[in-house]
Amino acid sequence: MKSVYHLHLTDDQIEGAKIALLPGDPARVEKIAKTAPLERARFLASKREFTTWLSYIGQTPVLTTSTGIGGPSTAIAVEELAQLGVRLFIRVGTTGAIQPSINIGDVVITTGAVRLEGASTHYAPLEYPAVADYEIVRALLRAAQMLGIPHHVGITCSSDTFYPGQERYDTFSGHVPRHLRGSLEEWRRLNVLNYEMEAATLFVICSALGLRAGCVAGVAAQRTRSESVALDQLQMSEENAIRVATKAVEMLVALAAEK
Repeated sequence: MKSVYHLHLTDDQIEGAKIALLPGDPARVEKIAKTAPLERARFLASKREFTTWLSYIGQTPVLTTSTGIGGPSTAIAVEELAQLGVRLFIRVGTTGAIQPSINIGDVVITTGAVRLEGASTHYAPLEYPAVADYEIVRALLRAAQMLGIPHHVGITCSSDTFYPGQERYDTFSGHVPRHLRGSLEEWRRLNVLNYEMEAATLFVICSALGLRAGCVAGVAAQRTRSESVALDQLQMSEENAIRVATKAVEMLVALAAEK
């Protein structure tokens, strides 16, 4: 029996699951695991920021495991799930949009990520691209279309920090280091869609290790209008991302069955 330390899981517990949904927030895991078409959800383990539930689509087991915030803890989750046999990962998160055409509650489906983080450099040099698996992107896009959820497909900026790295001034000091001032406008002009904190790490690790990854995030802040998270609409943003992710998993399971 194979066991992993940080996730507090064993390979027999996950029943041969090859797919994992990865929210950041442990409190979101149960909700995802119980969202149709996932069914028969049950709790497996919780340790530190890592909480795991197991669900099924038909007879196919699907894990939902929280990663916590940022690249280092995401790297641990992906590494240990891969050791247990998981091969396909979809991040299900929230995000701040930096393009004015993107609204609160829309979802962003990431094709590639700016590596404004450090964890991925422990797997590949900065010249190595952070890109999503094309079949997962296609499934996420098709899911959003079928569900009628407004969506945007493109490049995400993954930052190690929520405040200075995303050029937020609503902080304790109000100070952003000189090399990051103007960065939000720079990324916006380069047609980057949004900021979040995990996609680049996830994509680089999975590509480097021969795994597959995707990312969908619900827009919870519109940074061209306000630096604040829209708390009154946060639940809608989360639910839209969750619905797209679970529907995409259903499609990927059906595709695998056809091969």
